[in-house]
Amino acid sequence: MTFHNTAWAVYGSTALFVLLWGSGAIFTKWGLDHASASAFLVLRFALALTVLMAIGLYRRRWLPAPSTRLRVAFTGLLLVGAYAICYFLALAQGITPGVLATVLGVQPILTLVLLERRFPLVRVLGLGLALTGLVMVVYQSIGLARFSPGGMGFALGALACMTGGAILQKRMQQSPIEVLPLQYAASLLLCLPFAAFQPLSFELSVGFLIPLLWLALVISVVAQLLLYRLIQAGNLVNVTSLFYLVPAVTAAMDYLFLGNALSALSLAGMLAILLGLVLVFRQPGATDSD
Repeated sequence: MTFHNTAWAVYGSTALFVLLWGSGAIFTKWGLDHASASAFLVLRFALALTVLMAIGLYRRRWLPAPSTRLRVAFTGLLLVGAYAICYFLALAQGITPGVLATVLGVQPILTLVLLERRFPLVRVLGLGLALTGLVMVVYQSIGLARFSPGGMGFALGALACMTGGAILQKRMQQSPIEVLPLQYAASLLLCLPFAAFQPLSFELSVGFLIPLLWLALVISVVAQLLLYRLIQAGNLVNVTSLFYLVPAVTAAMDYLFLGNALSALSLAGMLAILLGLVLVFRQPGATDSD
């Protein structure tokens, strides 16, 4: 009975993370119609930090162990702050969300190469099939892209920050709620100089406030805590492979909430992603015990 309860808890938290993370693109697109990217980032991080500090005040602990604070802050700079800045700048330089999702889809393969000592054929085939499915889901967006050197540089920067940050976060032994406040404080400090050279504008409207609250509270706090718990508990290649599902979930939400129809190619891509992830998760990783 305990095993089944634990298994359902793991599957439930995994499904909830994918659903929440997949909703981020919908709310980001909505919010950016009413605010500049720099204003959105600064306010999002500031609000998330305020909530995390309130939780820390309630728990009477909001900083990690003294000997780990520099490493925790650096990990947050990569995984939260620098990743978000590179992501937004890649979009601002003309890289479409589809291309960006495809570039970031290389992360599980890159993580496999960097961390695991062996490359089982079934696992590699699963990652390749999931990546192919991802390209199929975002194919239309890829076709509309213009590949500016600056935009691709920021896209690759986002890939490097997410990959390096996830590897460092995997080595953290402390509870996610103890490291996130410092990481968001460091990320907010990183965003302030960036915002100084970007337009700062926003509308006090429902179209701005709802996306801001959703991204700051649901994505930056709840989904980020779920991600950190998944990273802490599971194999890192398996966890990062879940990001293949995010564009598929976003496309499904785009259809359900905004009425944008799914193409046959997108549906086939979603099936390929699911089949690829079945192969990935059937093959144990070398870092499961790390």
